[in-house]
Amino acid sequence: MTMPTTATGAGAERRLTAGWFQRLAWVALVWVSLGFLVWVPFLYVATRRGLSSDWVAFGSFALYECVILPWAVITPDGDGDAFFGVAILVTLLTATVLLLSAVFDKKIPAAQPAYGAVMAPQGQPYQQGYPYGR
Repeated sequence: MTMPTTATGAGAERRLTAGWFQRLAWVALVWVSLGFLVWVPFLYVATRRGLSSDWVAFGSFALYECVILPWAVITPDGDGDAFFGVAILVTLLTATVLLLSAVFDKKIPAAQPAYGAVMAPQGQPYQQGYPYGR
């Protein structure tokens, strides 16, 4: 058995729309994990859409994770380092802004017919002489 697929051209635009619940769920994952899983939503977007800008965003947050973990272990101040805290907060806020506004595509509303335009008939046409149907 074969499944029918739609052909996508090499230059076909891949859209990734998300409602507010999904966006807030990704933001909650970022904040609840205290930034340790900040790269996960961007990996999801990059694999689904495949744009180079999405892969750059994922790479930057993955690099952040690879730098921040050894930095937390190596520094003598540990958790008390002020620059360390500012770096984490800036990263969490940046990820939040990107996830809520810039990463997902806006939904395109369906085209509405112009006022007064003739619309195609829908369903059963009205039969004028027999009101009870058949």
